Amino acid sequence: MRCTRDGCGTEAFPRLDPAIIVLVTDAGGERALLGRQASWPQGRYSTIAGFVEPGESLEDAVIREVEEETGVHVGDVEYIASQPWPFPSSLMLGFRAIARTHDITLRDGELEDARWFTRADIAAGHPTLPPPGAISARLIDSWLGSGSEPPRRW
Repeated sequence: MRCTRDGCGTEAFPRLDPAIIVLVTDAGGERALLGRQASWPQGRYSTIAGFVEPGESLEDAVIREVEEETGVHVGDVEYIASQPWPFPSSLMLGFRAIARTHDITLRDGELEDARWFTRADIAAGHPTLPPPGAISARLIDSWLGSGSEPPRRW
């Protein structure tokens, strides 16, 4: 942004806080790790997300956030897509990662629950997923479609 006052011309760059969001799958790609916050509608689960800390790479943020929230260790972190997120001035950077461990231990209190769900679970309507348009829905749909056209589950 540039000040339009006569003689000023000061430039300011809006603050942008990077955040990661990640769909974690098992090595075979048949199960996805989804978490649930207590404030969400009953039965809704979504991908794991969190803010990038100063000096941290995006990939390291993915590994840290998944471990902090679920106790699951991940690797093979791959960037997928991004989405602006208006509150609080964030840019959501979407990833996929492969679980190296599978036992879930809720650690930091951000999630009320976290579970592994199969494609069959989701096809049967369990759990309730994020609304269309959310990057988490895009990550989940991409996994359900196995890299081809996302399913028309909406």
